[in-house]
Amino acid sequence: MINTNTQSTIGYVHSTESFGSVDGPGIRFITFMQGCRLRCEFCHNPDTWATNGGKEYTPQAMFDEAISYREFWGKKGGVTVSGGEPLLQIDFLIEYFKICKAHGVHTCIDSCGGPFTRQEPFFSKFNELLKYTDLILFDLKHIDSEGHLKLTGQPNDNILDLARYLSDIGQPVWIRHVLVPQRTDFDEYLIRLSAFVKTLDNVLKFEVLPYHKLGVYKYEALGIKYRLAGVEPPTVERVENAKRLLDTASYTKHLSE
Repeated sequence: MINTNTQSTIGYVHSTESFGSVDGPGIRFITFMQGCRLRCEFCHNPDTWATNGGKEYTPQAMFDEAISYREFWGKKGGVTVSGGEPLLQIDFLIEYFKICKAHGVHTCIDSCGGPFTRQEPFFSKFNELLKYTDLILFDLKHIDSEGHLKLTGQPNDNILDLARYLSDIGQPVWIRHVLVPQRTDFDEYLIRLSAFVKTLDNVLKFEVLPYHKLGVYKYEALGIKYRLAGVEPPTVERVENAKRLLDTASYTKHLSE
């Protein structure tokens, strides 16, 4: 998936959204990259999993499409790259964000951190990418490693390591946590997650995202078994309980600080 020829880097894009309002500050142009190695039980975009396919873009072509919407962004908006898992196409992100920052565009990555490693060549490329990244929407899916393995197909050791690293270097993040009944919606896990996030010094916002079933039809269309069949979205009471245990209201910093 990663193209190491930086003179002709191609990104494989699942889709784009012109007026995103929930994936970063302000109104944003969102690029959903193709490919993800995690198999989250609650994923509502299983059509982004395959690492083949998607529409081909050069970084410049992606920027040219995004910048045409700049007049709608206001002072807070910009571009967000989501997925799938955008860090699987890190060479494309580096070049795309370089162009964005050269034109004063706010840049944001929405990632679960699954590809993160301190091994080379990824680690050096990741640090290069951060030079052009204003904000990371960091999806912490489960605080417990075994629970994370059951929920996503992979443990979370490298993901928690990424969280600590981003804190150490002061990279601004918004933490996102999907509240899933019978998986993450247990007070024990929420208390542990809260304690972990409080050790981080770079969290500007902490969001609880209630699990939903809006993507179930995609599983049926793709012939993939939906593993959370019968699991209903959390009640309003459980969502409020999660917000209280995670102390989300205390994360009131702003990007301008």
